[in-house]
Amino acid sequence: MHEITFTKASEQHLRDCRDALCQSTLGEKYFSSPGSAEDAILEGIRQENLYVAFIGEECVGFTYIIPKGAFHSFPYLHIIAVKEEYRNNGIGKALLDFSENIAYEMADKFFLVVADYNPEAKRFYERNGYQQVGEIPNLYRPGITEYMMLKGLKK
Repeated sequence: MHEITFTKASEQHLRDCRDALCQSTLGEKYFSSPGSAEDAILEGIRQENLYVAFIGEECVGFTYIIPKGAFHSFPYLHIIAVKEEYRNNGIGKALLDFSENIAYEMADKFFLVVADYNPEAKRFYERNGYQQVGEIPNLYRPGITEYMMLKGLKK
């Protein structure tokens, strides 16, 4: 495994982040309309809450954290995405660990939602210490249930 480094994203990372998101299950379901992926990524960049992962000079994925996105009190993992050709190499885990370290500076809980159509992602979060604490039917799209996940962070 290569060393992964992280930095705050800038607009120069937009294309790589868009590619990672649009080639994911999440991107196919929620960011399929033209420009919607770029709009979401640009929002994270402008708010300085989007971080990119690099292997060498190659941008391989990103994480977008909303500091008080859960109940106006707790950090929320909005998006995490890895470029298709780099998946299953520990980059998602590295991005999640990086995100948790940022969240740890803000609070003792970290939230996210994962959709019912993506059981592999739900298992990934459960393996990494997240518990399902609720279900929200039709949150973003009719017919799709989102599972609210929580991880208590050690302070």
